[in-house]
Amino acid sequence: MFPNVPHTGLPLSGLVVLDCTIWQQGTYATAMLADFGADVIKIEGPDSPDPGRGLSEAYFESHNRNKRGIVVDLKHPLGRETVLRLAEQADVFVQNLRQGVMDRLGLGYEAVRARNPSIIYATASGYGSKGPHAQWPAMDILGQARGGTMMVQGPPDQPPVFSFGGMADQVGAISLSYGILLALIHRARTGEGQHVEASLLGGQVMLQSFNITGTLFTGQVPPRRAREDAAPLWNVYQCKDGGWIALSMAQLSRWWAPFCEAIGRPDLRDDPRFSVLPAHMDHRRELIAELDRVFAAKDQWEWVEELCGQGLPVAPVQDYAQVIRDPQVVANDYIVEYEHRSGERRKIVGPAVQLGATPGRIARGAPEFDEHTEQVLLEFGFSWDDIQELRGQGAIGAR
Repeated sequence: MFPNVPHTGLPLSGLVVLDCTIWQQGTYATAMLADFGADVIKIEGPDSPDPGRGLSEAYFESHNRNKRGIVVDLKHPLGRETVLRLAEQADVFVQNLRQGVMDRLGLGYEAVRARNPSIIYATASGYGSKGPHAQWPAMDILGQARGGTMMVQGPPDQPPVFSFGGMADQVGAISLSYGILLALIHRARTGEGQHVEASLLGGQVMLQSFNITGTLFTGQVPPRRAREDAAPLWNVYQCKDGGWIALSMAQLSRWWAPFCEAIGRPDLRDDPRFSVLPAHMDHRRELIAELDRVFAAKDQWEWVEELCGQGLPVAPVQDYAQVIRDPQVVANDYIVEYEHRSGERRKIVGPAVQLGATPGRIARGAPEFDEHTEQVLLEFGFSWDDIQELRGQGAIGAR
C-alpha cells in the first residue's frame, strides 16, 4: 500500500486504486471501495471523459463519490508510461473498457503486472473474457436480456420486461468489488497479485442462482405468471388510496388463520376452498378477487401498520418518493448527507453495508474533470518539472 496515503481508520484506508472505468459497472465497484477508505484515483482521457458525466449529475455523483480525478491520455506514449508509474505503487487497477482495448493501449494485465507483480487487476465486462462472444458489445439492458431476468418478469401476455436501468450494472459492480476484496485477502496471505473478472452476464446468472439451478435439476423453464396465478398470500394488492401492499406468507398452515382474523374475515378461515392445500392454489383466482375487495377498503399505510402490528409479514410497495422518506431508510443511514463541490449539503444513497466499528462514509462528491491531476502525480513522486513536461507534450491534463 502506498505509504503517503493518510489512514482514516476505515477498513480500506491506505489502499490505492487506479480507476480506468466508465459508465456504471466498474465505476460503482470502485465507489464501493472508496466509501470504506480506499484512495480511488479516477483516470479519464483529455478527449474521452467518462460519458457518465453527460448523462446526469445524479448519475455521475452516485458512481464517483469519494474519488479523486486525474486526466491522462492513455493513447500517448508518455501518458501510458505515466499510468504504469502510478501502477507501480498502486494496489488495485480496475477497468471496464471493451475487451482488448487495454491490451492495445499497452495497459492490459500482463503489461501492468510486469511493473507491479502484486497488483490486483480487475476487469468488468459484458459477457466475460472467454467464449465466442467475449468481444461483443454489451450494456446493462443486454445483460438483463441475455441473463434471463427479462423472461421471468411481468405477466405472460406482455413483452419481456426489463428491470430498472442499471440493475445488471449494479449487480456486476457488487460482484467485482467482492472479487477485489477476495484477491486482496489472498495477496495479504501470499503476496501474489492476480486478475479478477466480473461481468453483466455472470452477475445476472448469479442473481438467479436457485431459479436457474431449478431448471438444471428439473429441465423445466419456470413460466411467467399473471398476478392472478401467483399464490394469494405471496402477492400484491391495491389499497383504497391507490397504493399497493405486498404479502409474504408462504407457509399456509402458519399464517392463514391469523391472517383471516387480522383482515376481519374469519369466515374465510375455515372455507375448504382456501384453508388447505392444494385447494388453496386450485381456487387462487377466487381468493385473490376476494382479497382485492378486502384491501380496497383501507389505505396503504393503514393496512401496513395494522397488519405489521399483529406480526404479519407485509410491506408497502413504495415509489422513490416514499423510499427516501421511509423511517427505516432514514434511521439506518441508507441515505446520507455529503458536501457537494458547490458547497451545498446534499443527500445521496450511502453504503448499504453497515460496519459497527468502521462504518463507510461519503466524505466528498465526484471530482471535477482534471481536478486532482497535479496533486496525485506529486504524491506519486513526479516533480513539477515532470508535470510541466507531460502537460507540454499533451500526455496529461485537459486540452
